[in-house]
Parts: sequence; C-alpha cells; structure tokens
Amino acid sequence: MIHVLFVCLGNICRSPMAEAVFREMVKKEGLENKITADSAGTGDWHIGKAPHEGTQEILTRSGISFEGLAARQFIKEDLPKFDYIICMDAENLGNVRRMAGYSQTGHIGRLLDFVEEAEVLDVPDPYFTGNFDEVYELVSSGCRGLLEEIKENEKLY
Repeated sequence: MIHVLFVCLGNICRSPMAEAVFREMVKKEGLENKITADSAGTGDWHIGKAPHEGTQEILTRSGISFEGLAARQFIKEDLPKFDYIICMDAENLGNVRRMAGYSQTGHIGRLLDFVEEAEVLDVPDPYFTGNFDEVYELVSSGCRGLLEEIKENEKLY
C-alpha cells in the first residue's frame, strides 16, 4: 500500500482539498486498494475542524466527497508512515523537512513539482486570498501529476 500525506498550514483549505481530489482520482483509476491519502497541517489552530466552507463548496460543486475529513496537525511520527509527503508551499515544505532532519523517509516535496511547466511553485492559501477556484485548479493539476508519478514509480498499471 502506498501512503500519501498532503500538508498545508492549517489543514482546512488546501491539504484537505488535495486529499479529497486525490482520493477521487485514485478511486476512478481503481487503485483505492493500492493507494491511500491523508492530510495534515503544520499549525494547530484548526485541529478537529471540518474543511473550510470554501473548500467544501468547490468540492461539492465538483461532486467530490469530503466526508469524514477533520483537521489534524502534522507530527514527527507521520514521517515513517508515508511514502509521499506532499506540501502545498515552500514554507510548509521547510517545516516538514526541518522535522524530518536526517531521518530516512519517503519523498518529501511540493505538489506543484508534479506539474510540468507550472507557472507557480506554491499553491496559494485561499484562507487569505479567498480564491478557492484557482486553488482547486492547481490542486487538481498537481494531483493528476502526482498520481501519474506514483503509478510509474510503483508500477501500478
């Protein structure tokens, strides 16, 4: 089983959106018995809360379930549990890498690293920008690229 963790700051906007979108893509590919997804935030402000209303709205509009998603904080014990730890931006990537130190772990990177010729490297935080549509497009592109990379790396064809 391949375990993927999406990480943002508060785990109510970007990372739960990525988790839900990625799970839907995995399901459509018939790989839900080979790939799992989760999400977490580097901050602790929203622990236990459902995704942000803007995330809920765009996922609902897109026919993607967010049932059961609740914010949690990224912890050091997550490092060995996940094969892919995918951060939404450089700040959270730095936080995760600092926590990882020199420990052996799976791939740690940014979501938009999986988008060829991406115009931006960081998924902006819609908690501050309010632009959930832009974030959904970026997350969808990144998740598509990530899934293709995982399928290739793990020979899941």
